[in-house]
Amino acid sequence: MSDIRIPVFKPYIAADTMEAAFDALRLGWLGMGSYVKEFEQAIATQLGLDQRERQVVAVNTGTSALHLALLVAGVGPGDEVITPALNNIGDFQAIRMVGADPAFCDVEEATLGIDVNKAAELVSPRTKAIIAVDYDGVPCDWDAVHDLAQRRGLRVIHDAAHSFGSRHEGRPIGAFGDVVVFSFDPVKTLTCIDGGALVVSAGDDVERLHRYRLLGMDQKAERMYANARAWTYDVADCGFRYHLANLHAAIGLSQLRRLNEFVVTRRKACRLYNRLLAGCPGLITPQTDFDDVAAFAYYLRVRDGRRERLIAGLRERGIDSGIHWIPGHRFSFFRDCRRGDLSTIDRVADELLTLPLHSFMPPETVAQVADAVRECLTAAAQPAPADFAAVGAGA
Repeated sequence: MSDIRIPVFKPYIAADTMEAAFDALRLGWLGMGSYVKEFEQAIATQLGLDQRERQVVAVNTGTSALHLALLVAGVGPGDEVITPALNNIGDFQAIRMVGADPAFCDVEEATLGIDVNKAAELVSPRTKAIIAVDYDGVPCDWDAVHDLAQRRGLRVIHDAAHSFGSRHEGRPIGAFGDVVVFSFDPVKTLTCIDGGALVVSAGDDVERLHRYRLLGMDQKAERMYANARAWTYDVADCGFRYHLANLHAAIGLSQLRRLNEFVVTRRKACRLYNRLLAGCPGLITPQTDFDDVAAFAYYLRVRDGRRERLIAGLRERGIDSGIHWIPGHRFSFFRDCRRGDLSTIDRVADELLTLPLHSFMPPETVAQVADAVRECLTAAAQPAPADFAAVGAGA
C-alpha cells in the first residue's frame, strides 16, 4: 500500500504566515491582545459590517463559539434546538453543554442544508432555536430559515464553519442573520491553527461574550487589546477560558489577507472536479457551479454501496479521503433525542465522500485524483472473478 501523497486537507502556510507568527512571538504578549482586536476588525471589514449594529467577537475554537452562541440565544436546560442530523458533532455537544437537547432534522438533497419544511414539523413547545449549517460552504435557504424562526419565535444560530467567504444573494455569509458562528481550525479554508468567531448585534450581546470568554471577568476588552490587563475585577456570571491568543490571531490575520486567493483557487479546483467526474457511473457531484461558494471541501455521493471500495482504492494510490459526517442520531449519546423524518440523511450519509481540496491545488493534482476515482469505480463495477473450483465443478 502506498504512503499518502495527496492528503484530504492541507492548510496553506506560506512565508507571510510564518513571519506573522514570529512577529506575535517577538511581541511577547501571548494571551489575548492587540492582534485579536485587529483580527476581529478585519473580519468585520471583510463582511462589510456596520460595527454600530453588528460586531465580531473572536474565541479559541468554533465549538466554543457554538457554546456561547447558544447562551446568547437564551438556550438552557429543558430546551430543544432543531438542527440537521447531518452536522458536526460539535453542534450536538454544544447543545448538550447548555443543558438542552438536539432535535434532529432532515436535509434537502440538492444542497445538504436543513429542510425547512421538515424543521417546521419539528417545532414544539420546548423548541428555543434552530442551528443550520452551510454544508461544504453551500448556503442554506436562509430566507426560509429566518421566516420560520420569525413566525415561531425562535432564535437562529448560523453555523458558518464551512462557509467563511461564501455569499448568499450577493451578501457575504456573516453579514446578515441572528447569531453567526465561524471556525478557523487547522483544516478550514482560513486557519488560525485553532480559532473561532461570532457575529452578533452590537451592545449587550458583545459585552456578555467578552465576559463569557474570559472566565466571567468584567475586565474590559479594550484594556487587553492594548496588551495589558487589570488585576482587580468582578465576576458576576459564569464564564469559560475561551479567549483567542495573540499568536493565533496573528496567523489568522495573515491568512485573511489572502482569503480571496484561497477562495478563487478552491473554486477552480471544485469546478474542475465537477467537469472531470461528470457522467461517471455511480457518482453524484455537487449540484452547484460554486459561483458564490467558498468551498471548505469537495464531496461526492458514491452510489450502489461502493464507497468503502473507493476509499480503499484511493488509499492504495496514495490519495486520502474523508467522510463528513456520521449522522447524530447514529451516536449512542444522542440516539434517544427527538427526530423527524430523516429519510434523505439515511440515504445520502452512507454515500458521502470528501476528496482532497487545498488552496492553490494544481490542476494536475485534481486530474490525478479524478482519474483515480474513475479507475477505482470502473474496477469496482467489474464482476468478481469466478472461483476456479466452482467453474471446474460445473463443467
